[in-house]
Amino acid sequence: MRTVLTISMIVVGFALQITSYFFLAAPWNPLYSNPRVPFAPALFILGVMLVFLAAVVYELLPEKQVQ
Repeated sequence: MRTVLTISMIVVGFALQITSYFFLAAPWNPLYSNPRVPFAPALFILGVMLVFLAAVVYELLPEKQVQ
């Protein structure tokens, strides 16, 4: 359970980072300092936080007891 939750948090975090950087912030645009979506940097930071919180979730959730 904790492995599935951790991997899904990592995948969602990286997907959010990629989406917010390449599609919402438009780094290839000549006006790269003016992103398409005003809160694109906040979404990128949220993706980074999700990836780091995945390690916390993995450590804090108890492992299933095999009987």
